[in-house]
Amino acid sequence: MSTGVEASRRATAPTSPGRVGDVRRRNLSLILHQLGLSGQTTRARLAADTGLTKASVSSLVADLVSAGLVMEVGLNRAAERGRPGLGVALNTAAAALGLEINVDYMAAGVLNLAGDLQFHQVVEQHNAGKDPEEVLGRLTELAGQALQQAEAAGLTVHAGGLAVPGLVDTASGRVLNAPNIGWRNVDIAEWAASLVPEGILGTAVFNEANSAALAELWYGHGRGMGNYLFISGEVGIGGGIIIDSGLFAGPGGNAGEIGHIVVDPEGPECSCGGSGCLERYAGQDAVFVRAGIEGGNDAERMAALLEALEDGDEQALAAVRRAGHYLGVAASSTFRLLDIDAAVLGGNFATLERWITPAFHASVEEHAPAVLAADDVVVSGLGRQAALMGAAGSRIRTVIEHPHLLLKQH
Repeated sequence: MSTGVEASRRATAPTSPGRVGDVRRRNLSLILHQLGLSGQTTRARLAADTGLTKASVSSLVADLVSAGLVMEVGLNRAAERGRPGLGVALNTAAAALGLEINVDYMAAGVLNLAGDLQFHQVVEQHNAGKDPEEVLGRLTELAGQALQQAEAAGLTVHAGGLAVPGLVDTASGRVLNAPNIGWRNVDIAEWAASLVPEGILGTAVFNEANSAALAELWYGHGRGMGNYLFISGEVGIGGGIIIDSGLFAGPGGNAGEIGHIVVDPEGPECSCGGSGCLERYAGQDAVFVRAGIEGGNDAERMAALLEALEDGDEQALAAVRRAGHYLGVAASSTFRLLDIDAAVLGGNFATLERWITPAFHASVEEHAPAVLAADDVVVSGLGRQAALMGAAGSRIRTVIEHPHLLLKQH
């Protein structure tokens, strides 16, 4: 099962001896990595790019075609007569299921081997304080709908990934602590194992902010950044740390909890058990209360906040500026500690970009002068899809790293 913390890196041809089976497994992965980099190509080009022999490439491609991970395509060459040559490409009918549970919604989608989101459905639902079985039951229904859509479109789902807003043990499939939804030591491994019945790789569980940070790396602005702090603003605040184009998750896999950095030692108690945490100053509910936004569900309250901001309501503007200030306080400490000089704002922070970013910049400049340039802060364009895409994308990478596991089905 994937841990969700391994870096996305370019594979190289094996240079050390090993068992024949191990070498072949690495070479199968190498072919998939190269196809991901080059797109559709020829067997001869794959041999040149990987350093493998043409005969080896042909044999490896045949296995990957039989496993449904590679497809043959016609290559049209300009100014050449005759029938087009036969090339190969990643089979975009191979896919992974992505799921997300958050405080006020759940979502499901299907991501294909090329990283294209085929389906995405969000259900507004308040999950805080509900029995995990009830929440997982509803998510199972949503997942089933996504799998039905995938089957109708001719997609084969090999694995699933679930993002949750809390600390997780990916190896055991246990949610250790998700205070904003009230889950502690919830074992969902058995549920996850049956979620994708036809998928030999099963379903893995990931932290929501880490998943979103990886989605930004693979499918968003992060592809050109390399090092950055991803800050996800929802009801809670999560963070993902990307260093050298890989996720830094710490020894226990739970680094990046910026929402629980203390920004005021004398501040109010937090759901994590501490006090003065960033979430109590820049979390969604804290902003709504400061802005005087009451009544309605979270989506309605956010719409009301945006309307107030557009109208120039001073109470709303002050609430968002305050959130941006404390967000900058927490980020400044993180930048200094980790030597990171860029940030990606996601979730509600992306929605509030116009009003929160100036206060964020000013705060960072005050507390960590010259660390962050104006163009070193970008806003994620992935929206609510981010965590789901990261969870599914991690499973796509498991397929690419271990394609031999799928050969057992053929």
